[in-house]
Amino acid sequence: MDPAFAHGSCLCGDVSFDAPMPARWVAHCHCTRCRRAHGAAFVTWVPVDAERATLTDATQRLHWFDAGQGGQRGFCSRCGSPMFFRGDRWSGELHIARALFHEPLPQEPMVHAYWDTHVSWVHLADDNLPRKPAPAAGP
Repeated sequence: MDPAFAHGSCLCGDVSFDAPMPARWVAHCHCTRCRRAHGAAFVTWVPVDAERATLTDATQRLHWFDAGQGGQRGFCSRCGSPMFFRGDRWSGELHIARALFHEPLPQEPMVHAYWDTHVSWVHLADDNLPRKPAPAAGP
């Protein structure tokens, strides 16, 4: 396998991907929409160049949900794995859920994004990562 790419898949393996490395950044997202889409306290995203990423979906299981506010979420319709996010705010990027990668990545998370909306029922150890609020509304 090419070390310039990292491989991963959904739970059942029907949807897989090869993502160019290194990623643009890696972040824990605590926004309400990501939490609801994944059923988790936060989601760790790995954004990559969408044009260089390869999605393999021979069984046509990958479905895109229009999540509103200029964003779409990709998931496997067979096993239900939430996999991808793409949005107008991050043009040219495909965000891939970190837990789907099959091997270690060359980068660790760099920030807690949307920290001002984090859940009160999870207490994270002091990891020394910056904790950023939601960005100001804009185009």
